[in-house]
Amino acid sequence: MASKKYCLALDLKDDPTLIAEYKVYHQKGVPAVIASIKEAGISVMDIYLIGNRMFMIIEANEHFSFEKKSAMDAGNSIVQEWESLMWKYQQALPWAQNGEKWMLMEKIFELP
Repeated sequence: MASKKYCLALDLKDDPTLIAEYKVYHQKGVPAVIASIKEAGISVMDIYLIGNRMFMIIEANEHFSFEKKSAMDAGNSIVQEWESLMWKYQQALPWAQNGEKWMLMEKIFELP
């Protein structure tokens, strides 16, 4: 099965205590949130952090779309609860639209 790769970015609030709490939440994970990610067609999701900037790398099947994932999330109260909680720690990138969180990055290089 073919997969697609996506890279996204988002900032955390620049507060060491909040960043530490955010990391603990992600070490634990929430089974229902993880299940919803997999149900959307995502097979790999890695998040990297430097300072307060995060990068997320997603590998998903050919049926995955951000629109479909967003619609699924809108109907899932546990995912909505998680997203609300995470917004306590996250802050939009300077060029994000109102309410926009993770922003899709443009691929500009691939090793030949």
